[in-house]
Amino acid sequence: MRLLKLMILPLIIASLIAGSASLNAKMSGKIAIRTLLYFILTSMFNAFLGILLAMMVHPGQPELRDDHHALVENKRDHKILDSILDIGRNIFPDNIVQAAFQQAHTVYTEPPTLFARNFSENDTLPNLVRVVSYRSGTNTLGLVFFCLVFGSLLGTLGPKGQVVIDFFQAIFEVIMKMVTGVMWFTPFGVSSVIAGKILGVSNVATVMSQLAWFIATVAVGVFFYQLIVMQLIYFAFLKKNPYKFYLGLTQAMLTASATASTAAALPVTFRSMEGPLRIDPRITRFVLPIGCNINMDGTALFLSVASIFVCQMNSIHLGFAQLATIFLTSTAASVSSASVPSAAMVLLLVVLAAVDAPTHDVSLLFAVDWLVDRIRTTNNMLGDCYAAAVVEHLSKNELMACDAVSADPAVNCLTPTPNKEVDIGVVKQTICDEVIIDMHQNHCNSNRI
Repeated sequence: MRLLKLMILPLIIASLIAGSASLNAKMSGKIAIRTLLYFILTSMFNAFLGILLAMMVHPGQPELRDDHHALVENKRDHKILDSILDIGRNIFPDNIVQAAFQQAHTVYTEPPTLFARNFSENDTLPNLVRVVSYRSGTNTLGLVFFCLVFGSLLGTLGPKGQVVIDFFQAIFEVIMKMVTGVMWFTPFGVSSVIAGKILGVSNVATVMSQLAWFIATVAVGVFFYQLIVMQLIYFAFLKKNPYKFYLGLTQAMLTASATASTAAALPVTFRSMEGPLRIDPRITRFVLPIGCNINMDGTALFLSVASIFVCQMNSIHLGFAQLATIFLTSTAASVSSASVPSAAMVLLLVVLAAVDAPTHDVSLLFAVDWLVDRIRTTNNMLGDCYAAAVVEHLSKNELMACDAVSADPAVNCLTPTPNKEVDIGVVKQTICDEVIIDMHQNHCNSNRI
């Protein structure tokens, strides 16, 4: 698992630059719009599905309590606007080197004072100020944005940029060969990770029985979306057997479930999509790295189910306005979710704060998050793969046009020669030998006539 995580950063950079450079700017824009629309619509559907399932279930009051209140501390003023602004700060990093190992996030801290406060006066909460800080973790959103712009402009250079494109394509192929070797250790790594998480829980039977309704609701929603909704979407667009495509992603699903991260499973996902499933590499290298950072279908479903679960435990009535707020905040928060294990637990505080629900019961869900996180991560990974398949089908005409342009030798015949006459508006053009021969033959045939 550590070896797979080691390859994430060079894999994302090489795949995005090589993929976006192989497409022209107009085509990249169309594919990006189709991809984002698919991601947003599926996230909204998952949030709605989670609300619908959670309202059908009325859990009891679990007696389990766990000491994880450190997460809730100093998060009570965190708003959904902070998460949206954090997305903007991470998309446009001011230091590309820092983006490789740090990401920006908003924290609330007490303002510095010259005198110590007297806690005996009252028990009021201190006023917190918003501060933009940096935490450890790869800022993949910033790297994705930089690589997309870099690759798109690289593709406009023509023959000058082909050397750089070949360089990144070679890096991608080398990393995929490394992934092939690492996959031999998958059974040992997956079994060790899952066994370690199970042994870390003091009493698995008690935890499962007390939060059984919550686990069952998330599992039913995830598998309903995977086995029915995704297959209907695939069949509606591609008119092919969707379950054959689903079974081809078994190894990627196993890796995503073990690591609880779509980014960690990205090397295996590339190997499955471009190998047995034969999805166009230009689409996979463009869609999959973006999807592992933006598309969080399982997280949207989990946030809506978990927030309603907490509200029901505290006997809080949820009207249409509160449900609409949960729907919108769950969708927006899922987009800002980091592709790391248990990242949704922090976002759950944001959703609960939006409907004025108590946040102290979030600690209950820590006991089962190791299991629920692995269930919902497979939804995130499969959403990226099905998006790539649908976008490839919708972009078939653009891909064929791009292939025709790259295969036409006459396109590269008329190339401007570097000379000083260009500066005064005179452009010389070299003509290919094939064109000269063809013109000579036509001239001879006309003379014979």
